[in-house]
Amino acid sequence: MTTASGHGLSPRVSEPPGYHSQKADHLSRLHKIEGQVRGVARVVDEDRYCIDVLTQIGAVTRALQEVALGLLDDHARNCLLTAASSDPEEADAKLDELALAMRRLTRM
Repeated sequence: MTTASGHGLSPRVSEPPGYHSQKADHLSRLHKIEGQVRGVARVVDEDRYCIDVLTQIGAVTRALQEVALGLLDDHARNCLLTAASSDPEEADAKLDELALAMRRLTRM
């Protein structure tokens, strides 16, 4: 399925997402990242030294990358393996989806 903006999205299905078993962990990390982003805004508001701001931004970036890697792992271990065991064409589609997600994550 492709949205009007051209971004591919999987249609909603009745099965839980591949990250379902790790959902609480991912949400916990994301809530911590929210706090880190507020901290970045605070140091900018306080006119802190540029390097201090950049250090905080680097920490947020690394934290988001860890969440993304966890989601990729969950996708590979759940969605991809499920598709591979049931339908070779679906497995190919999931591999393409994973490769595209990895390309998006590695763009800087």
